[in-house]
Order: sequence, then structure tokens, then C-alpha cells
Amino acid sequence: MNPSRLGLGPVFAHIAQFHPELTAFRRDLHAHPELGFEENYTAERVVQALGLCGVDEIHTGIGRTGVVALIRGQQPALPQTSGPRMIGLRADMDALPLHEHNEFTWRSTRQGLMHACGHDGHTTMLIGAARYLAQTRRFRGQVALIFQPGEEGYAGARAMMEDGLFERFPCDKVFAQHNSPEAALGMVGVTPGPMQAASDKIQILVRGRGGHGARPHHTVDPVLVSGHLITAIQSLVSRNISAFDQAVISICALQAGNVQAMSVIPEQALLVGTVRTYTQAVQDDIERRLHHLCQTLAQSFGASAEVSYERGYPATVNTPEEAHFVADVAAKLVGEERVIRNMIPSMGAEDFSYMLQAKPGAYIRIGQGAADGPGKHPLHNSRYDFNDDILPLGAALHASLVEAAMPL
Repeated sequence: MNPSRLGLGPVFAHIAQFHPELTAFRRDLHAHPELGFEENYTAERVVQALGLCGVDEIHTGIGRTGVVALIRGQQPALPQTSGPRMIGLRADMDALPLHEHNEFTWRSTRQGLMHACGHDGHTTMLIGAARYLAQTRRFRGQVALIFQPGEEGYAGARAMMEDGLFERFPCDKVFAQHNSPEAALGMVGVTPGPMQAASDKIQILVRGRGGHGARPHHTVDPVLVSGHLITAIQSLVSRNISAFDQAVISICALQAGNVQAMSVIPEQALLVGTVRTYTQAVQDDIERRLHHLCQTLAQSFGASAEVSYERGYPATVNTPEEAHFVADVAAKLVGEERVIRNMIPSMGAEDFSYMLQAKPGAYIRIGQGAADGPGKHPLHNSRYDFNDDILPLGAALHASLVEAAMPL
């Protein structure tokens, strides 16, 4: 690949030299996907690669299967008042419980498991940065390379933090990248403030009184109540949330009755869905209003409704200073025209949010689509694959953030 296609400057050119090796490493990880907290093969390959890179320290078993490596710069850090002493770079390692339908030779060898979100690529980009930083060491202080397990619903970031991540490795700032098939190849996107939404799970149990479908006046129909609830719940966003705020409520499943029993009105119905928000104030408001709406509407039909509201990952919120810093560094790497400084936030969720609650930093999107727009397959699709063309770019961006944050 021509280095001038996606990146500029010596960092990219240096890393592009071992692009074939990074591609082979990434495809090996893709062929051996593992779920959260089961990334034993992946962690072993990461440790092996870090050893070959020549990092200074490798620590394993953090957050069960997490790995952290340290690289020291050419000079010690300046006093804290003069800038950061340690930068953290994070990559997630886990795969998804999804059967892969690709035909290429590096497709998953494990039935029902697949790297459908590109974590194999994220891990490889951080390995590329490790190799470059260990070879050149053109920075002060230290960099902590954080290889995190269990992002896909297991809160691996929180597990690493509970295991003393930031006490053992006191990062002053943390950064993470995620590939974006929706963005054109080589684009870098970031935004100050919310980048990913909070992800909450809701369950609504509607209790009525079952009976014969031919005599509904003798029953309290929970299916009818559920239908009214599904419609009314949408008013929480359209009529209770300011147009300047954003939220999504989706009822994604309804279970009631028996499809073989056409004339039986069931006793109860269960609705399951998700709530996505960017601020805790909106999140709190929706939770409160949801309880009140469901209970009072169900009561108006003579039924009852119990709401279970389970908070998942918090919103991923970039600190403004670090988001602007990322954009400036990316502009020097790829050119201002390939940087999106106010990228539209995603309603997807990300457990890097826990790290950003503890440390300043930024979550970054890197485009892996076609040259002029989105790629063929989105994330979490059975035909998705990480685009190996962006491996040197992602690694160079990681490394450039370190060199720019802690210059010699």
C-alpha cells in the first residue's frame, strides 16, 4: 500500500514497513475469536507479540484476561505541572457470539464465534504502535498499552479498573480507537462531549387476568395493555425530552401467550427493550417517567405493570481538551480534510466510558469504509471484516498521540 494514501509523515512510513506482519497477526486473531473473559489464546498471542516488540514490562491477568504493557520514553517525564507523565492507549480483544458467513481463508475456525466488531483489528493496531514506540522511544515518560477483555457486554474496562488498573498504571490521559465501516477509508472522527450513548435495559411485566378470547369482557387483556404501552412509551422522547437533547427508547421483544392457543388470553405479557441517552439527567428523567407511565396506564385498564430498569454502560463522553488534541494530531497525520472534528455521536454503547469517567481522554473513530463512503458490511454483521488497509494508520495515530502529548 502506498503510505501517502492514508497517512503522512515518518511515523506512518515507519509502521507501514511492517504492515504485512500486522495483517498476518490480525487475521490470525480473526480466525481464533473468543468471548469476553475467555480471551486466553488472544492474550497469549498479545504477550508473545509484545515480547518481540521489546516493551519494558508485560503484566497479565488484569481484569481476568487483560494485558498491560509499559514502554518508557527516551527521557523521564517532566514534573506533572508541565504535562502528562503516562498516557494510556486501550484496545479491546473480545469477539461476538455470531456465526460467520465469510469465505476467506482467515474466517473464524470456531463455530458460533466471530470477530464482527473489529476488535481483532483494534488489538493489532495497538501492537503496531507498541512495536514503533519500543523501537523509537521519541517521547518522555511512559505509555501504558491496555489490552482489554470483555467489551461486548461484560464490562471488561470496569473489571480492569476494579483490579487496580489505574492504581498500578497511573495514566494521566487515556485514548481508544474504534473502526467505523460507515466512514470513508482513512477518515478520523472525534467530537468533544458525548461520543457513544449510555445503554440501559428495560423489562416491563404486565399482569392481567386471562380467559377466553371470545369473552374478553371477562378478562384483563395484557396484550392489549402492552400494545398501548408500546405506543405511549414513544411519547417519553417525543413529548417529554427537549428537542436539544437526544434519546432512543426501543421495545425490541414482546412475549405473551401461546401461538398455538388462538383463543386464550394470557395472564401476563413481558416487554423487553433498550434506552439510549447521552446525559445522566435525561437518563434519570426517562427512568422516572417510564415507571410512572407504565404503572398508571396499566392501572387504567385494570392491569398492573412492573418496570425493571437496569443501567448498563454509561455514556462515553470525551473531554473537550483531549478531543481537540486528537483532532489536531490526526490533522497532521492525514490532513485536515480527512478529520471530522464534530463527528455525529453514535447511539451504540462502549465500556471505555468507565475509563473516561476516571480519566481525561477521548474515544476516536477511524474510517474503514470505501474510498468515497461507507463499506459493504456494518459492525455486528455476519459478513463484516476489519479492513487491514487502516492498520498502519491506526497504529500511527496511537503512536502520534503519545509523541505529541509527551514530546522530548
